Amino acid sequence: MRDFKKLEIWKNGIALVKEVYKLSDNLPSTERYGLKSQITRAAVSIPSNIAEGCSRNSEIEFKRFLEIAIGSLFELETQMIIITELNLIEASKINSILALIQKEGKMINGLINKIKNS
Repeated sequence: MRDFKKLEIWKNGIALVKEVYKLSDNLPSTERYGLKSQITRAAVSIPSNIAEGCSRNSEIEFKRFLEIAIGSLFELETQMIIITELNLIEASKINSILALIQKEGKMINGLINKIKNS
């Protein structure tokens, strides 16, 4: 069993969650049960799945949870693009989150590849 709190990908996932929650406060109130709910759930899912994967006893199961986390990351990226396309929030405010998403994606994919090759 791994200590998920020591993993950089988990720490970056938590940082991403914080930024998404800050951003979500800028969405119109009409999006409370729409995009606001979607982006916060997708963001929370990323470090949550990393943590859950750490509790598993096999590398294959850990990798599966990392793959779920990357799926949530892509979902979040798509939602950020939608928010930008709908002009709900300025693109400049979204760009910092997109940068965090890219960084997290590279880290998760790197760990998935490391597991595949071991």
